[in-house]
Amino acid sequence: MEQIKIFFSLLKDSLRDLAPIIVVIAFFQLVILQQLPENLFSLVLGLSIVAVGLAIFIQGLETGIFPLGENLANEFAKKGSLFWLLLFAFLIGFSTTIAEPALIAIADKAQVISEGRIDSLWLRITVAFSVGTAIVIGVLRIILGHPIHWYIIFGYVIVVLITFFAPPEIVGLAYDSGGVTTSTVTVPLVTALGIGLASSIKGRNPVIDGFGLIAFASLTPMIFVQLYGILVYFFSETSTKAVFSELPVETVNYSEHEPHWAVELILDLLGVMKDIFPILAVIFFFQYFVIKKSVPHKRKIFTGIILVILGLYAFIVGLDMGLFPLGETMAFQLTQSGNTFLIYLFGFLIGFSTTMAEPALIAVALKAQEVSEGRINSFILRLFVAIGVAIGIALGCYRIVSGDSIHHYIIVGYIFVILLTYFAPRYIIPIAYDSGGVTTSTVTVPLVAALGLGLASNIPDRNPLVDGFGLIAFASLFPMITVMGYGILAELFLKKVGR
Repeated sequence: MEQIKIFFSLLKDSLRDLAPIIVVIAFFQLVILQQLPENLFSLVLGLSIVAVGLAIFIQGLETGIFPLGENLANEFAKKGSLFWLLLFAFLIGFSTTIAEPALIAIADKAQVISEGRIDSLWLRITVAFSVGTAIVIGVLRIILGHPIHWYIIFGYVIVVLITFFAPPEIVGLAYDSGGVTTSTVTVPLVTALGIGLASSIKGRNPVIDGFGLIAFASLTPMIFVQLYGILVYFFSETSTKAVFSELPVETVNYSEHEPHWAVELILDLLGVMKDIFPILAVIFFFQYFVIKKSVPHKRKIFTGIILVILGLYAFIVGLDMGLFPLGETMAFQLTQSGNTFLIYLFGFLIGFSTTMAEPALIAVALKAQEVSEGRINSFILRLFVAIGVAIGIALGCYRIVSGDSIHHYIIVGYIFVILLTYFAPRYIIPIAYDSGGVTTSTVTVPLVAALGLGLASNIPDRNPLVDGFGLIAFASLFPMITVMGYGILAELFLKKVGR
């Protein structure tokens, strides 16, 4: 009975989180495009399934994934073996990233647009290796107790320096790679690992030291992918000309002979299980063969894992039924309208609404509220993150329309991040850095990627490879600024009321 009450409470929260998406879609369909969606019933049903899926997913996280990650971190701290801890960190980062659906989609698109010069598999291996390395560095930072901002600032300096040597064709893709590496399942587990480790080491603060692993996982791919691009474009003699004629005019192609809906549902479920399997394989290998202990509260943990799989599966099915086809069609229609203001407005609103419903962000926000003992409000944190994503995507759309180079915007943005780091309260800095990585996952990436490539494909003198990528990078950068701004404002307010 208690679990049922929790589920309905989470369902109510899910419906509240999806409300902005519904408002945005309805506004653009009825007011701007002045037409009803052809698949109205499918859209309503899809949104209902998304709401149920979100509720199940969050309940599964709190029942199984969070306790599992924190338990492993505690066991590693007790075992005292640095080698096994770092190997676990690397394998979790590598195994979860190589199968990340958002990364696969972006890598495949990059291979097509670059005429095969950028190899999809090698790009994914490069990104996965960089994420594994990032988690190792992040774990070492927690153990050593170093402030996170020195690592992040040093990393940004390297990113900016390499940008001046990297070919233009790889820069936007490299920046985007930092945003698509943190999946809906990886984020909660890595967050739980960091917090559990910080809670197990004497003298570490879970809020200040526990967060930050996601930030490392978002930063290192920008460095590694740019280095990969330098090697590819330096040694390869293939033409760098993008294939404009082979790019689809619309962002989605549907086969004339689609499989039966039941087969599609089974394939989707198998796809979700395939994405989660590498994570579970690494966890249980280390649990039984390295730590050599049985999983505590087995029934509860396995129930949580099943709920996560079912919730994520329902979530994806719901999106595919209604939101993605409609959102991608609208993106195409807006690029054909000739009204650039509508493009910026759509980018802003779709960025805000999808971020508010992002499962990975919800997971991190809930954990931040828990470990800060309510000092950080999960809903307000998500609100500021969503505002940052909205501003970032709108500005990114302007960058594509104007044809400006992406690195000028990114460099100025990093300067703002560095300046705010010195003024923001310490407890908000790691969470702000993590916020940049959790905003681009299951919901946001497909819509944002489709919008960017759609703009670059339909605006004269734009190269989809150079200009089409980069929106995800904007969506990852600006939340860091708005969340640190939230921390500064919160501290000023607390001082004003005398607390």
